[in-house]
Amino acid sequence: MRKRRLKREAVHLEVTAFINLIVVLVPFLLSTAVFTRLSVMDLALPAPSSGGPLDRIKAGELQLEVVIRKDAYEVGDRVGGLIQRIDKAHPGAANATGAPLAAASAPGAPAPAMANGNGRAALKTLNALMVQIKQKFPDKTEVSVLAEPDTSYDSIVQVMDAVRATPSSRIDNGQARVVMAELFPDIAIGDAPVRGAGSGAVKVAGAAAVAAPAPSLTGARP
Repeated sequence: MRKRRLKREAVHLEVTAFINLIVVLVPFLLSTAVFTRLSVMDLALPAPSSGGPLDRIKAGELQLEVVIRKDAYEVGDRVGGLIQRIDKAHPGAANATGAPLAAASAPGAPAPAMANGNGRAALKTLNALMVQIKQKFPDKTEVSVLAEPDTSYDSIVQVMDAVRATPSSRIDNGQARVVMAELFPDIAIGDAPVRGAGSGAVKVAGAAAVAAPAPSLTGARP
């Protein structure tokens, strides 16, 4: 008796539903994915500066001003603002440039005619500060002295002496001599700005140039 065998067909995997699922998921995943792009930039950072306000003033742009207040001397640049405030009661040291304190006078040199006590010390500090500024701006000769309305004439003259020249020693024929080194001889007088008017640019009202005699470069013998 003949046996009848059934023909077996190869089984095929049905992936249509899976493909449909992938087609739906791919756009959804792409639309919700967050792409992070990393970029590297080479930056040349400036070296930290330990200097003072004078380091921010370019050569030839200094407009030096000295404001005479009742309690202090305010040294600044007309555009750059305050450089240093010297309190008459507590003068401290002149160090606006970040450099060591410059000597206001040479050893054995006679001190300029200045006020007594703290006023004298404040003027010496002002003179030392002028020396520092002159070292950084050697070609600068102009300075504006701005005084409040009730400032005495004697105080103005003392400030002019402090900003115009400083005693310095010099060896001449083997002997030490004291000479007056020129600082800022071209002096202009004006009205001091009102307190609270704002820092920065200072407008001088009624400034007038002063034809002050040049300091003697021979000085007195010690």
